[in-house]
Amino acid sequence: MSMMGELTFFLGLQVKKMKDGTFISQTKYTSDLMKKFGMEEKSTMKIPMNTSIKMDMDADGKAIDQTMYRALIGSLLYLTASRPDITSVVGVCARFQSAPKESHMTAAKRILRYLKGCQEVGLWYPKDEGVKLVCYSDSDYAGCRVERKSTLGTCQILRNRLVSWLMRNKIQ
Repeated sequence: MSMMGELTFFLGLQVKKMKDGTFISQTKYTSDLMKKFGMEEKSTMKIPMNTSIKMDMDADGKAIDQTMYRALIGSLLYLTASRPDITSVVGVCARFQSAPKESHMTAAKRILRYLKGCQEVGLWYPKDEGVKLVCYSDSDYAGCRVERKSTLGTCQILRNRLVSWLMRNKIQ
C-alpha cells in the first residue's frame, strides 16, 4: 500500500486518517445511490422508518418490479458496513424481496430519504483510550406481523469503537 499512497478508498469505504483517530464512511456511495434511484430532488426524513406502521405482506397492494426492489435492498445492505443505524430497518424491508409491493418500495425509499439528510455519517474510531466494553441489546418478541418472528439486535463497543453488531430474526 505504501507505493499507492495513503489508503483513502477501500471497497466503497472512504477512510480518513486523522491524528486523533480514523473515520470510515460511504458518503460517495450514498450520493451515488441517490442518483441511481432518483432521490436527488426528494425531501429528507428525520427517521428511516415510520414507527407507527408495522410492515406486512400487503396482499392487496400493487406488485412492483422485483429486480428494482432487490437492487435497492442489496445496495442498502452494502451500506450497513458503515451505517449500523439503518441495519434494523433494512432488515425489515429485506423480508419482502420475494413479492414486493408499492408499500415496501415506499418504505425502502424512505430509508434513502433519511440517508440523504445525513450522508456524511460514518464510524469514528478514536486513538487509544481506556479499555471499556459496552454492550447493547434489544428484542421484539413476535413483532413481525407476517411470520410472528422475534427480532433480536445487539452491538458491542470496545474502547469507544463499534466492533460488532448483530440483527437476527427467530421463528417462534
